[in-house]
Amino acid sequence: MNSLPTIFHVFGVVTMGFSALMATCLFTSLAFDDGATLAFFQGTAITLLMGFLMFFVTKNAPKKISKQAGFLLVTLCWTMASVFCTLPLILQLPGLKFIDAYFEVISALTTTGATVLNGLDHLPMAVNLWRHELTWFGGIGIIVFAVAVLPILGVGGMQLLKSESPGSVKESDLPPRIAQAAKSLWGAYVVITIFCIFSLHIVGMTWFDAVCHAFAAMSLGGFSTHDANVGYFNSLPIELVLTFFQLLAAMNFATHFLALRKRSFSPYKKDVEVWGMLIAVLGSCVLAAGVLWHNNTYPDFWLCLRHATFNLVTVATTSGFMTQDFNQWPIFVPMWMLFLSSISVSTGSTGGGIRMIRTIILMKQARLEMFKFIHPNAVKPLKIGGNVVHDNIVTSVTGFIFLYFICIVILVFLLLFSGLDFITSFTAIVACFNNAGPGLNLVGPASNYSVLTDFQTSVCTFAMLLGRVQIFSIVILFVPEFWRK
Repeated sequence: MNSLPTIFHVFGVVTMGFSALMATCLFTSLAFDDGATLAFFQGTAITLLMGFLMFFVTKNAPKKISKQAGFLLVTLCWTMASVFCTLPLILQLPGLKFIDAYFEVISALTTTGATVLNGLDHLPMAVNLWRHELTWFGGIGIIVFAVAVLPILGVGGMQLLKSESPGSVKESDLPPRIAQAAKSLWGAYVVITIFCIFSLHIVGMTWFDAVCHAFAAMSLGGFSTHDANVGYFNSLPIELVLTFFQLLAAMNFATHFLALRKRSFSPYKKDVEVWGMLIAVLGSCVLAAGVLWHNNTYPDFWLCLRHATFNLVTVATTSGFMTQDFNQWPIFVPMWMLFLSSISVSTGSTGGGIRMIRTIILMKQARLEMFKFIHPNAVKPLKIGGNVVHDNIVTSVTGFIFLYFICIVILVFLLLFSGLDFITSFTAIVACFNNAGPGLNLVGPASNYSVLTDFQTSVCTFAMLLGRVQIFSIVILFVPEFWRK
């Protein structure tokens, strides 16, 4: 492939970027003398050296990149860069297997929030910071990937984002397009994260906990510095702050960018995904609270509403925080929460799943089909927000959702084949595929994914990757026609 030197050149830059990120944890370890200095020094040195070698050897590589190379580069960055990110964990935590370290890193970078680590309260500060930094940078990477890359590559109906993304679109010039989107969206992501950090500190978190949980909230990653997660704090103000910022993170960051630039709420009013998500999620909070109250899960309705709201919002937005063991709730509520994780978040957010825009397209297409059945000679285009959605986009969305369900079915059967029970298998795959974090039963909020075998962990790792890159980016690599000129 002619683009192979270019791919490795860009991958070398990405790898060196991770070494710089690793160095911030090295300085943290030095400053607080937490015992992880050597692990981060060795990890930073190895990662920097390998990245520089790839960059230097391919310094004369062409600057243009083909669509095929673009897909390959995306997959390579997600899968291979994560190998270097495991180094501090493996070097610092004795007995941690590579597959478990890889799972932890993939969970961070895909903002899933599932973990195989126990004793989070006693981990070195630098290790906890590393997990949360990966989650936060994974979040901005996902935003740029969704807003800049997928529309140009034409994946799963994401061409709709071309009119919503900040800046102009140049389909023939991918790198400038990515850089332009990154500059536009980075500011909004950083500004809202800073507000989140200060808000969490004001309501009672230490600065370190505030930084880590703000990183996890804005990336919808769900990691915590405590085994009991947000339940450790048992604080309603902290839960309210996290709920608010998780809802913000579940919205399109292009919309946030436009709102900040215009200093107006009008972009939110025009974003159909925002209203779809808020109606579905907030309405479900009241429904879930009613179910918990009816089943006497908590003493009064307001306590039911508190716990239902936080835990439902965090799962529905694919974040993965938790304050309660919702595995013990009436089964309707946690299953409904996992269903919402499939459809709720907006495109261009840090969340996972099908995304709200595809859900809206599919619902409107179903309604249009019924209209045509009643009026077979009528001509009525499918519209969203006053804009006509062309048939090729509807077809692309339909194909994406078909692949979405087929992949989940196959992966669930793989876990069933390995000996897991159905509830654990199904919820683990749905949670990992939607990058939502905890499932039910053996992988419920009171436990974690450390109970799985190496094979089961590998399946869940693949599910996280497949869900995060929106299926097509990996599956397309195995289609022979894709590589033909």
